[in-house]
Amino acid sequence: MKMGEIPGVQLGVIGALFLSVASSVSIVICNKALMSNLGFPFATTLTSWHLMVTYCSLHVALRLNFFENKPIDMKTVILFGILNGISIGFLNLSLGFNSIGFYQMTKLAIIPFTVLLETIFLKKQFSEKIKLSLFVLLIGVGIASITDLQLNFVGSFLSLLAILTTCVGQILTNTIQKRLNVSSTQLLYQSAPFQAAILFVSGPFVDQCLTKQNVFAHKYSSLVLAFILLSCLIAVFVNFSTFLVIGKTSPVTYQVLGHLKTCLVLAFGYTLLHDPFTARNIVGILIAIVGMGLYSYFCTNESKKKQGGDVSSMPQIKEKDTTPLLVSHQDRENGVKNSVV
Repeated sequence: MKMGEIPGVQLGVIGALFLSVASSVSIVICNKALMSNLGFPFATTLTSWHLMVTYCSLHVALRLNFFENKPIDMKTVILFGILNGISIGFLNLSLGFNSIGFYQMTKLAIIPFTVLLETIFLKKQFSEKIKLSLFVLLIGVGIASITDLQLNFVGSFLSLLAILTTCVGQILTNTIQKRLNVSSTQLLYQSAPFQAAILFVSGPFVDQCLTKQNVFAHKYSSLVLAFILLSCLIAVFVNFSTFLVIGKTSPVTYQVLGHLKTCLVLAFGYTLLHDPFTARNIVGILIAIVGMGLYSYFCTNESKKKQGGDVSSMPQIKEKDTTPLLVSHQDRENGVKNSVV
C-alpha cells in the first residue's frame, strides 16, 4: 500500500515545486514593473496587502468547504505569524541599508544557517554529498547575482537579524505542519492575519525609511491599482506554495528552489525586460543548475534508501494537535513539553 502511495506523493511535491516557481517568477516580474516602471516603491506595505488578500481568499475557500479549519494553539500561531512578518521587514530593511551584492549574500547565507540550526537543534543529519551540492549551488548563484559588496555596521546587523528570523520561521513552518499534523493551507489561514497585521503597522514606517516617501500620499493611477491587484492575486499562490513546499519537503529544499527562481528571474529579465546580461551571469547560472541537479539527485537517492531500509520511518503523531510549540519558562516548569526551540 505504501508503494502505491509514493507516486502520488511525488506528484504532489512536483506540483508544489512548479506552482512555487511559476508564481514567484510571475510576481517578481509584476512587482518589477510596478516599482521600476510605475514608480510604486512601497515593498513592505505591498507585502501586508498580499497577506490580507491571501487570508481573505482562504476564508472564502473555507466557506466553500475547500479545506477544513483545524485549531492550533493560539500562542504558537501568533508568535509564528509575528516572527514571519518581522523576517520580511528585516529582509526589506537589509536591502535598503546594503548594496545589492551584500543583500544577495544575505539570501545565500540562509541555506548554511538553516543547515546549522537544523543540525544543532533538530539533530538533522546532512550527508557530505548534500553539503557539496549546496556548496556548488551557492557558488553558482553567487557568481551570477553578486556584483558589488559594500559593508556597513547597520546593514550587516540587519542582515544578520534577517537571516536568523527567516531561518527560524521556515524551520517552524515545516516543524509545525509535521508535529501538529496540519496542512499548509490550515497553517497559512491561521497565521496570515498576524503576519499581515505586523507588516500593515510597520510597513509604512519601513517604506518611509527606505524611500523617503509616504505610501498614503502616493498618487494611485488606475494602472498602478491594476498592477497592485494583480500582484496581490499572484501573491495568494506564492504564499500558499511557500507553505506547501516547506511542508512537503524541507526549509533547505525551499531555499534551493528560491535560488532556481533567482536564475530564472535573471534569464527572464534579460529576455523580457532587456536587463544587462554578461558571460559571468551565464556561467553562474550553469554552475547553479549543476548544483541544483546534484542536490535533487542526492536527495532522491537518500530518500529511496530510507524508504527501502526503514519501513516504519513515519513520525508517530499521537500527541494532542493543540500542543503549543512555543512555550514560556512557566510552561516548562509546569511540565509542558516543548517541541521546538
